[in-house]
Amino acid sequence: MDKFLYLAMNGASQSMLAQTTNANNLANASTIGFKATLNNFQPTPVYGNGQADRVYSTDKGAGADFSQGPLMSTGRNLDVTINGEGWFVVQSTDGSETYSRRGDFHLDSNGILQNGSNQIVLGDGGPITIPEFESLVIGRDGTISIRGAGQSASTLIAIDRIKLVNPDANQLYRGEDGLFRKRDGLPAELDASISLTSGALEASNVNTVSSMVRMMEYARHYETQIKLMNLASENDRASAQLMKMNG
Repeated sequence: MDKFLYLAMNGASQSMLAQTTNANNLANASTIGFKATLNNFQPTPVYGNGQADRVYSTDKGAGADFSQGPLMSTGRNLDVTINGEGWFVVQSTDGSETYSRRGDFHLDSNGILQNGSNQIVLGDGGPITIPEFESLVIGRDGTISIRGAGQSASTLIAIDRIKLVNPDANQLYRGEDGLFRKRDGLPAELDASISLTSGALEASNVNTVSSMVRMMEYARHYETQIKLMNLASENDRASAQLMKMNG
């Protein structure tokens, strides 16, 4: 097979992969605490008989954009955002610790604290369970305090503290469930320097305008590769016809 056709075919395939990543970013532009996935095209030589005189591009995942998204004020006592770097620790479906920036919390029917994706939020001692209350306050250090029914307004009881960690971003990767994990599989250590702001949420850091421009670029790149594939096919037919004439 002519390497020309192979390169064009690979270009179309990699454009589709990049478009899939970009589409996922756009789909999560309104997801609280979402971190955009980055694309990175790397040159890869085509090896075979002789010298590697052709090079194609491969879409290699470049991880996530960990920059902070814009803040939104909600005034809701169960909405919290992390100031600067850091992560909430949530429980995955297999029971392991994973990391999220999503701070739109709520209580399920059993009083267990969950985020907007219905993932269990972990505290210092595991899942956080909150009894019935008349008022609730989440402090800057993640401490959850409540005033129980019938108690005076000045009576606050500390129930638990949200587990906050700040592992090295280079050691994190995003799983298929959208949650981040450490590459070594070990739980991250608590970080007492992380602070929260109550009554606010961190929006997605996806730049929708840039993503839309990128979508058009990937579409044009895909169309170009398809045209090159058709050109390679036409050249092959023309060569075959010349061979017949010469024969």
